[in-house]
Amino acid sequence: MTDLATSQRPKRPEFRNIHVLKDLPSYRLPPAGIVSILHRASGFLMFLLLPFIIWMFDTSISSEISFGKFTSAFSNGLGFVPGFFIKLVALALIWAYLHHFIAGLRHLWMDISHAAVSQEFGKSSALFTLALSVGLTLILGAKLFGLY
Repeated sequence: MTDLATSQRPKRPEFRNIHVLKDLPSYRLPPAGIVSILHRASGFLMFLLLPFIIWMFDTSISSEISFGKFTSAFSNGLGFVPGFFIKLVALALIWAYLHHFIAGLRHLWMDISHAAVSQEFGKSSALFTLALSVGLTLILGAKLFGLY
């Protein structure tokens, strides 16, 4: 009887390996998955840029001369690194901090509120997190690049 029942069922596909070029482009993550991956990536980026953060903090508060060096690094560059690249690194750091902070608040809210654990809230809060972090990054980036 069991042989008859198993022979009528269609065989389920087996996924042993994921082919990067064939399988990953067709895979679509939900917004909550994208926010989760970006939360980890932003934390890693902040960790990698920690020496840059320490340098910025140290040169900005040491003295008036070092503060002048700090501000000129963003306009004139520092050594062989142009000022535009330093601004881009600072912009990446701004995005990483904002996204990590907002996504962390989202996770804390989901831990505290049991009503927030639903598929609808996950999607809407993930889209809100993405929009707010990108929007605030654009506003602060416009200030960093001197648009206002």
